[in-house]
Amino acid sequence: MILTTLKIEGMLCGMCEAHVCDAIRKAVPAAKKVTASRAKKEATFVTDGAVDADALKAAVDATGYTCLSVLSQPYEKKGWFRR
Repeated sequence: MILTTLKIEGMLCGMCEAHVCDAIRKAVPAAKKVTASRAKKEATFVTDGAVDADALKAAVDATGYTCLSVLSQPYEKKGWFRR
């Protein structure tokens, strides 16, 4: 699995976070655990495979926010009994 983190400027409220999450879900239908934080100025999600960073950045920028970077890294699912 892959964890993708986007650094985003322009989110000011909860609705801004929701708009960013919606843009990500539309751009990457396979995205799971999509979250956005205006305080951290970032959004994260998990996928089974790689994502197109340019298309993702364009989708967020089209909503009126500014995507500064897209970082993808391996993600290990953590369970109750996993160390």
